Amino acid sequence: MKLLFDHNLSPRLVKSLEDIYPNSNHLYLLGLDTKSDEFIWTFAKNQDYIIVTKDSDFNELSIIKGFPPKIIWIRLGNCSTKTIDSLLRENYSMISIFNLDFNLGVLTLY
Repeated sequence: MKLLFDHNLSPRLVKSLEDIYPNSNHLYLLGLDTKSDEFIWTFAKNQDYIIVTKDSDFNELSIIKGFPPKIIWIRLGNCSTKTIDSLLRENYSMISIFNLDFNLGVLTLY
């Protein structure tokens, strides 16, 4: 289960979460932070990533295009990287189930 963090999340999440989400990455670290959402969508689909984002763009693409890739939409307001880290750790079991469910494309976390 590989996560691909959107530009609106810290690249530090890749390192801080590598113990439970190995092989995850960030758009900035891949040099994709200026690419279009459509490009990122295709990249994530081809590389078997789950996109993690704080904005609605990928949710809207999921409605139009379906899935994969799957989307984790974090619906917290301004918060620290530590808060995002904790949210993804606390919801690991739910994210694992979501990853395996072929009927779900978007998981919203609050």
